[in-house]
Amino acid sequence: MAGEYGHEGVADILVKRMDIDPNTIDIYCRTPLCYAVSNGHEGVVKILLERVDIKPNTTDANGLTPLSQAACDGREGVVRMLLERADVNPDTVDICGKTPLSLAAANKHEGVVNMLLVRVGVNPNTTENDRQTLLFKAACEGRDVVVKVLLERGEVNPSTMNEHGQTSLFGAAWKGHAGVAKILLEREDVYPNTPDGDGKTPLFGAAMEGHEGVVKMLLERNNINLNTADKYSQTPLFGAAWKGHEGVAKMLLERVDVNPNTPSKDSETPLFTAASKGHEGVVKILLERTDVDPNTPYKDSETPLFTATSNGHEGVVKMLLERADVIPNTPSKDSATPLFRATCEGHSGIVKVLLERVDVNPDITDLTGGTALSQALKRGHHAIVKLLSERKSSIPLSGGDKSTTPPPHKPPNPDQRPIKRIRRF
Repeated sequence: MAGEYGHEGVADILVKRMDIDPNTIDIYCRTPLCYAVSNGHEGVVKILLERVDIKPNTTDANGLTPLSQAACDGREGVVRMLLERADVNPDTVDICGKTPLSLAAANKHEGVVNMLLVRVGVNPNTTENDRQTLLFKAACEGRDVVVKVLLERGEVNPSTMNEHGQTSLFGAAWKGHAGVAKILLEREDVYPNTPDGDGKTPLFGAAMEGHEGVVKMLLERNNINLNTADKYSQTPLFGAAWKGHEGVAKMLLERVDVNPNTPSKDSETPLFTAASKGHEGVVKILLERTDVDPNTPYKDSETPLFTATSNGHEGVVKMLLERADVIPNTPSKDSATPLFRATCEGHSGIVKVLLERVDVNPDITDLTGGTALSQALKRGHHAIVKLLSERKSSIPLSGGDKSTTPPPHKPPNPDQRPIKRIRRF
């Protein structure tokens, strides 16, 4: 009780009695020293530590020692007193796999972290149950000071990976902590292209999350590989295009060694995924590159134009149609053209834009034999019916388009009436 409530006078009297055990534990496996530390009673802690038979490493039900508790709470005075004792173990592990150092770092007690790191016997590379080192966690949290202090310890390995194969640089890049990334990249033993378990590099992580500062820093490295793909064959440019990060896409495309057409495992190019999601800024940047092929199809034979029309991204459709090399009639695997799909979805604005191209053929049929007009009539899209009816395009397209236009229906000639057969009785 004296330890728990900080009654120094009572504690001093009791400690002097040799028939009193200072290491008695309660139902929670906590000793008087544990309670004094937990409640920050430095005076009582000092009195208890003067007993030669005190056991300073006794753990409670959670595996916490007095030092672990003090480090977790950031009680620098108590930590200092405990570390002055040679019999205090500074590297004990609780039931969650946390050490006093990791507890102090997790709770941002940098003063305690510094005290522990200068103590012999503290392992700065200790991993918790999730195999994450203190350096990795500090990097993910953007803790520049802790990262710097840790790296000053020669035995700290910045390339240690967690259970997902991610390094500290990957964690900093993914979370966008440019300060930590800068500290790590100044090290000669940090390799910027190390992939994680899914094949994603630090550049991929930063590009996908839109962290322009980190991307810029990584691109300044001569040994950075822009085109490293993950296990899904997705590159950093693909990640930026997928999330619509225009600034990152622009930085990547300014590099002459970037490949803007690298497809994913599903045959999605950066242009296709940007068009599919309606990221106009990224689409514009990609289309400014003459080496970007706007007609590369997805695995279902869908082109960037097809997916943009299907999803109703009119702005993207306009941009694609401004490219002279865009083929507007390329059908999907079910023989539906961009115009046909736009009609089915009721995107009248896109239908109007498509029909402004003279090479768009409105009479191409799908696998069922239906045309854009028949679908518009069937679905009750009256505005589209009007647009299609006003368009008179029955000229077969050149350039390999083998679709044919059905001949117009001719009314019967009144002079060519069928001859009635006279029935004889």
